[in-house]
Amino acid sequence: MENSKYPKFTFTWLGGLTLVVGLFVGTMAVSLFSTFWKVTFKENLELKDWFLMVANSVGFLTAIAFFDFFIVRRTTHKKLNFNLSSVNFYTYLLIFPMMAGMMFIAEFITSLIPTTGPVFGDFYEYFIQLMSQLTDDPVVMIIMTVILAPIFEEIIFRGIIQKGLVNKGIKPWKAIVYASIIFGVVHGNPWQFISAVMLGCILGLVYHKTKTLLLPILLHAFNNLSLSLLVLYGKDESFAKVFNVSEWLILAAGLVLFSLFYYLFMKKYKVHYSEI
Repeated sequence: MENSKYPKFTFTWLGGLTLVVGLFVGTMAVSLFSTFWKVTFKENLELKDWFLMVANSVGFLTAIAFFDFFIVRRTTHKKLNFNLSSVNFYTYLLIFPMMAGMMFIAEFITSLIPTTGPVFGDFYEYFIQLMSQLTDDPVVMIIMTVILAPIFEEIIFRGIIQKGLVNKGIKPWKAIVYASIIFGVVHGNPWQFISAVMLGCILGLVYHKTKTLLLPILLHAFNNLSLSLLVLYGKDESFAKVFNVSEWLILAAGLVLFSLFYYLFMKKYKVHYSEI
């Protein structure tokens, strides 16, 4: 690893603070530009369907750039770089069904969280209204959730946080869990928190075992595409409701899929690619 082209940086509280500051700076830059545009040209860019996509992208890019320049390059004298190589086709046949199984399990557990009442009712209504804004333009929604979000989020949560924790000496399974919990927290609501943590663990496991960031990006995109299609064409982010089946059936299918392909991936799969 000493001659690796991939920098062996670590992730600490300073790295986390750097990401947050970078995200804040990028978001503020977009906000200031929007204000300038509104004053100068009398047009409110924030009402455009694509504005949220651009704002999020700039924020993520700035956060990654800050971490690169202020943490990675200063400590390793190398620029931030990740292994994005592909793997043998057999691997894809294992990880996508495993991911689908966890998606079904996560849906069942999420369905147990209340959406009404004094504690969750108003919060859930606000969450639904926020999500509905993403469906105003299906093209923007697909670009943001299926292309941009998987790339930026996997770079940050798996490529920077998880990898940085492992490089620091933390046990891989702990690094996977820690990164997944942070991934869930930033979603900002209990319904996405559960699924984000569970799915994040699968993304982290695949990244750790294959050593390529391409696979969690593709799995993340697969998850988001599936949910986006459910919302766009089924009007509900639920496999059970869209296909009119019991959540228990979804759980059973998820357990079978996940258990089988997790076993094959962990016990039968041989790693053919590693970072060099």
